[in-house]
Amino acid sequence: MKRFFSTLPTIAACSVVTAFAPLAFAQPNNPSPAERFAKPSDELVARENKYWKRIPLEVPADIVLETSGILPLPGQRLLVTTRRGEVYFIDGAFAAEPKLTFSLFASGLHEPLGIIAAPAPRKGYYVAQRAELTRLEDTDGDGRADVFETVAKIPISGSYHEYAFGPVLAPNGHLRVTLNVAFGGATQAPVPWRGWMMEITPDGQMTPIAAGLRSPAGFTVTSGGDWFASDNQGEWVGSGKLTHIERGDFLGHPAGLVWSKQPGSPVSLRPDDITSFDEPMPDVAKRLPGVKPPAVWLPHTVLGISNSGVLEDLSGGKFGPFAGQLFVADQGQSKIARISLEKIKGVWQGAAYAFRSGFDCGIIRLAQSEDGSFFTGETERGWGALGPKKHGIERLVWTGETPFEIKEIKAQPDGFVLTFTTPVDRAIAEKPESYSVSGFTYLWHKEYGSAPSNRAGCPVRKVVVAPDGLSVRLANICLREGYIHEIKAAGLRSAQGKEPLLHPIAYYTLNRFPDGNRIIPLEVKEAELCVAPIPAVASANTKKHPTKAPAEWGNDGDMTIVLGTQPGLKFDQALLAVKAGARIRLVFRNTDDMLHNVVLCAPGKGESVGNAALALGVDGAAKNYVPDTADVLFHSALVLPETSDTIFFNAPTAPGDYDYLCSFPGHSALMKGILRVEAK
Repeated sequence: MKRFFSTLPTIAACSVVTAFAPLAFAQPNNPSPAERFAKPSDELVARENKYWKRIPLEVPADIVLETSGILPLPGQRLLVTTRRGEVYFIDGAFAAEPKLTFSLFASGLHEPLGIIAAPAPRKGYYVAQRAELTRLEDTDGDGRADVFETVAKIPISGSYHEYAFGPVLAPNGHLRVTLNVAFGGATQAPVPWRGWMMEITPDGQMTPIAAGLRSPAGFTVTSGGDWFASDNQGEWVGSGKLTHIERGDFLGHPAGLVWSKQPGSPVSLRPDDITSFDEPMPDVAKRLPGVKPPAVWLPHTVLGISNSGVLEDLSGGKFGPFAGQLFVADQGQSKIARISLEKIKGVWQGAAYAFRSGFDCGIIRLAQSEDGSFFTGETERGWGALGPKKHGIERLVWTGETPFEIKEIKAQPDGFVLTFTTPVDRAIAEKPESYSVSGFTYLWHKEYGSAPSNRAGCPVRKVVVAPDGLSVRLANICLREGYIHEIKAAGLRSAQGKEPLLHPIAYYTLNRFPDGNRIIPLEVKEAELCVAPIPAVASANTKKHPTKAPAEWGNDGDMTIVLGTQPGLKFDQALLAVKAGARIRLVFRNTDDMLHNVVLCAPGKGESVGNAALALGVDGAAKNYVPDTADVLFHSALVLPETSDTIFFNAPTAPGDYDYLCSFPGHSALMKGILRVEAK
């Protein structure tokens, strides 16, 4: 989850434009089109809707349903928590034409972020609040909770970022929660167990399980008894990820290690063991026991920007052809990704795929009902999210039609096997040029996020199509353990109907090579072929990032503007006024805990520039998320938290309102303003 509160210092300069725009915590549920994030293509959303129909559920105007937890109940009823502290029973969500009725079960909770039914012999429901795990029960049968039992206290310091997610019922009957790191403290874990997964017995005994989480907004235990948690890009987290969690693991964020010496801690690593390595996490794990790399990476901006709820499809096929796979929601891009997993030499790994986009708001929770359909819990939460609404709940139903998709990918000693939902056109599938594979990784360091690193091509040397056309084996060279492999199959078509793949790109995290037979010999010169990286993506035009005053200025110019950040994805100024042609020194100071830039655009072009930045995908970081377009006039660098960047430029000579924005993916809808150029 992202930052919401911060303190902004002021700076004096020769001629300084100061802040005047206040931050609004709550916003109406009807933003204009210009306030929305970059949308997926209408064509893609329409194709996805053919197979998985999205059914928005209308919420009464007097209910702010920032849905933070969903529990499907027998009798086609839902029990939901809201981020604002209510718990509602909802009826009517399963109707062909839904008309919801709400019954308030409880209120006054402190930001509950999940709910489950209490297992027998206990009654009622368990909810994780910020400061405690609570059991709710209605003992007199009037439909309202009258028991609020504190099962276990969760330490908090008061940082806004101290979320508690869950609970999830463990196979042993205990409960687990995941706890965010704090922000603002010297250690980011000023009280015990921030950044940890914790197990809690029904009588309130709390035991630490694993450390190194940053913002584990979603986690689950699979039908096989394995625990997986999502996490958000940030400091020490190069991109969104899904990690397998076992007792004693350290998962990458060092803030919580300050508590690893506490009694009961199963984690052996200590804060002094972790430095800013600036190398791939799997490389460090080879020499530092206890470090646990992700099972699957979710490339930033491609498969989300704020990964959240995790759900296993346990419908046995009622939800479509992906039974048993995991689904991961995203709060910023209002979408769901899909993950297929396999275990190789005791280590989990697998592939991530796009699944469904176009939801009304950012998704933080997923739940599956008895009929197989999904429910999505949504909130914009003041950060902004793709879609027309600020909060809500939707139902996702499989229509019964099966799309042409990559069903799963499995690793081979020399490549991958791609299995499809329907047979592939053999003539096309047999051609190596129908595929493109490349590998990259993320650096493990204290900086916020990471650009894709060490990119290199993985040429396809041989293709073998199965007799039934349902799978293809690719033999590649230059594959690397610990790397993400981008597998593109855009050229493929189905045998019947000649349909293209609904989602033709997958990302396989290769933690271990399996044993087995190769279908191409190991070439002596293979290593020589694999040393040449893919040429780095050119950064945005340096002429548009002028960090030195032109010599002819002779000084710092006519005017200095100091532009800062505010919490909630805001600049500290929404309107800047300059004279046409003025010599401007712009100092951009990032006092937030996320990466930001400032991009000055042609009049009315801010939204399209933000969309183009999002479309850069895995290449965006290398370009500071600044697209190559004439609509970009000038821009800063991508500025790390608590740092700054200064640029020099002449204001446009044509009077008018020029858009400026932060083009970091997911920010441009809210983080924007106007540079008003006035006639001399």
